[in-house]
Amino acid sequence: MRILYFLGCMLIFSFCKNDTDQFEPAIVEKEETTKPETQQVDLSIVTGKFDPSQHEAFILIDKSHADREGLYLQKESYDSYKRMSDAANAEGIKLMIRSATRNFDYQRGIWERKWAANKKKEADITDRSNALNILEYSSMPSTSRHHWGTDIDLNSFENSWFEKGEGLKLYEWMSANAADYGFCQVYTTKGAERPNGYNEEKWHWSYLPIANEYFNIAKAHMENEMIVGFKGAEVAEEIGVVEKYILGIDKNCQ
Repeated sequence: MRILYFLGCMLIFSFCKNDTDQFEPAIVEKEETTKPETQQVDLSIVTGKFDPSQHEAFILIDKSHADREGLYLQKESYDSYKRMSDAANAEGIKLMIRSATRNFDYQRGIWERKWAANKKKEADITDRSNALNILEYSSMPSTSRHHWGTDIDLNSFENSWFEKGEGLKLYEWMSANAADYGFCQVYTTKGAERPNGYNEEKWHWSYLPIANEYFNIAKAHMENEMIVGFKGAEVAEEIGVVEKYILGIDKNCQ
C-alpha cells in the first residue's frame, strides 16, 4: 500500500509540474531596436533662404511703425512689438522700426557693397581683414539674426544718438521695459562677459520667445562650412563666425 501511495503521489506531482510549466512566461530575447533617423532640421529661416513676403509666419509691418514700406516680421514678434510701441507712446516715446527681416539676398547686398567699398579704399586688404572690418556691425549672409523675423533696429544706427536727449530717454525706457514684451538687446558692450561678436548696438532688439528657438537650432546645427554664396565666405571658418558671431550675444538674452 505504501508503495502504491508513493507511486500515486509521484504521478500527481509530475502532472502538476508539467501543467504549471505551460504557464511559465517564455524567455524572449529583447529585439534590438533601431533608433529613428535624426529628424531633418529646417535651416531655411535660420540662414535666410526664404522670401518673407511669401511665408505664412511673416506679416507686413504697417507704415505707421516703420520708416519705409516693405518691412516684415514674424506675426508674433510684430504683435508684441505693437503692444510695446503703444506702451512707449503712452509715455511720450516714439519707437520707429528702421530695419526688420532681411533674408539671405538682402544681407548679401549689404555685405558685398561693404566688401567692394573696403577693397576700393584699400586695394591690398586681405579677405580676412576685410571680413573682420565688416563684422564689426554687419553679419555675413546666412548668419544674421535679422533673417529670423524676430529682430528689429530702432530709430537710429548710431550709438551716440541713444546717449542724450530723446535717444537716451528711449534707450532708458527700452532697458527698463522691453523685457516685459519679450525683447532684449543682444549686442551690448563687449568685454569679459561678451568678448566676441559684433560691437554694441543700442538700436538692435530681439524678440526672444522665437529668437531663442532659432539660436538653439543654430547652436546645434550650424557649421562654418555652411556659410557660402558671397564674397569672402571662405574666411568664415578661419574666423569662427558661428561661435564668435552667431553665438556671441549677451548672456542675458540666451
